[in-house]
Amino acid sequence: MKRIACFCIPAHGHTNPMTAVAAELVTRGNTVRFYSFRAFQDKIESAGAEFVSLDNYLPELSEQEEQALKNVKISEMTVQDIHITIKLTDFLAEEFKNFRPDIIYCDSACFWGKLSAWKYNVPLVVSTSTFAFNRLSSQYMKHSPAEMADMIFGLPKISREMKKLEALGYPRKGVLELVSSDNKTDSVVYTSKTFQPYAASFSDHYLFMGPSLRTNIVPDKEKARPLIYISMGTVINDRPDFYQHCMDALKDADADVIISCGKSVDIASFGTLPQNIRMYPSVNQLEVLSETDLFITHCGMNSVSESLYMAAPMLLYPQTGEQHAVARRVHELGAGEYLRDDSAEGIRTAVSGILKTETYTEAARRCCDDLRGCCGTEGAAQFIENAPHTSESPDPLKELSRLNLPFSLLFRVFAAVLILTGSILKIKGLWIAGIAACILAKPFDRLVTQMHYKKLEKRLKV
Repeated sequence: MKRIACFCIPAHGHTNPMTAVAAELVTRGNTVRFYSFRAFQDKIESAGAEFVSLDNYLPELSEQEEQALKNVKISEMTVQDIHITIKLTDFLAEEFKNFRPDIIYCDSACFWGKLSAWKYNVPLVVSTSTFAFNRLSSQYMKHSPAEMADMIFGLPKISREMKKLEALGYPRKGVLELVSSDNKTDSVVYTSKTFQPYAASFSDHYLFMGPSLRTNIVPDKEKARPLIYISMGTVINDRPDFYQHCMDALKDADADVIISCGKSVDIASFGTLPQNIRMYPSVNQLEVLSETDLFITHCGMNSVSESLYMAAPMLLYPQTGEQHAVARRVHELGAGEYLRDDSAEGIRTAVSGILKTETYTEAARRCCDDLRGCCGTEGAAQFIENAPHTSESPDPLKELSRLNLPFSLLFRVFAAVLILTGSILKIKGLWIAGIAACILAKPFDRLVTQMHYKKLEKRLKV
C-alpha cells in the first residue's frame, strides 16, 4: 500500500474529481493525506482521506487583487499561486519529512504541489480537471483581447516572483512548464479519448479515465414533460440578469425548469417565481441531470461531463477561455448548440430548437455510452498506485515536429528567396510575395500539422 499526498487549489471544479479518486485510493487500502482548505474538509473526509488545512497560508489580498481574482485574471492567479507556495515552504518541508509520501497526486494548477514533487523527487501524477492542453489542443482555447493583454503584461511580474522560488530550493522552471501538459508526466484526465481534442498527440503517460464519479445514478428521462436545468457553476455564477432572462423566456413553456443559482444570488429578489420554475442555491446535480432534457450551462468541464454522463444535451453559454474550449468540443460532437443571443427571446428560440431536434439527444446518448465505457475511478487509482510509469512508445508531439520540420524549413527558405530575389532584382511583385509567404508561414505549419496528425490518428486508431 502507498502513502499518497493530494494537493489542490481552492476550487470546487478542481477538487471534486480528485476526491472521488481519493475515495477509491482509500478503499484500496492506501493512506491518503489531502492538503486543501476548510471549505472542502467535509467532502475530503467523507472520501476517507486525512484532511490537512492550508487556510493559514492563504495570502491576505488587497481589494484590487481580490477583484482581479474574481474577474479570473490569469496573471494574478499565477502570482497568488507562487505566494502560497512560498508561504508553505517550511510547513511542507516538515510534512514531507514526517509523512514521506510515495506519490503526489496534484491538480494541474496547484503550483505548491507540483514544485514540491520536483523538489523532493517524489513521483508526480497530475490531475487535469479540464482538457489536457498542449500546443495542438490549446488551439481550442479562446482568449479575449483583455485576457491576452493580461497574460502579456503580467509576465514581468510573474518572472520576478518565479525567481523567489528558486532561492527557496525549488527547481528552476518557467511558468509554461508549471501550467502546461507534457508527454513525460503521468497525468489523469477526467474525460474520454473521444472527447479530448487531439487525443492522439498525447503519450501513454496520460490516462483518460472518463468523469471522476462514484455514483449508481443512471439517465431516466421518462416523465410527463421536458425538464430544463440551468446552472452557471460555482465560480462565475452571480448573474441575476441572466437568470431573469431565462425565467422570462421559459415561464410559459410546456416544461419544468430548475435553476441552481449559487449562494451569491438572492432568490427572494426575484419575487414570486413562475409556477413551472424552481430556484435553489444548489442541487444534487447528478440527480437533476439524470432527468434533464436540456441543460443550459456555462460549460465548466465537470458540469459538461456530468451532463453527457447523464445523456443530457446542452445549450452552451461559456464565459472563460477553458469553457469556450469545452463548449467547442460539445458542439463538434453534436451534443449541444451555442446560445448566441442571451436575451429572453434568444433563449426561448434556442431552447425550442434543441428540444425539437432529436439529433442533439442522440449525440448526447452516444457521448454517455462512450464516457461510461471508460475505466473510471478504479482505473485511475490503479494508475496512480503504479506511478511512475514508463513508455516504450515514441512521443507523438516530437514525431509530428519531426515530420513537419522539412516542410516548415522549405516554406521559410522559399519566402526568404522571394524577398532576397525581389530586393536584388528590384522586382516589387517578388518582394511582396515573399512578405506574404512569411505571413502565411504559421497557417501553413498548422495545415501541415493537421495533415500529419490525421495520419497519426488513423495509425493509432484514436
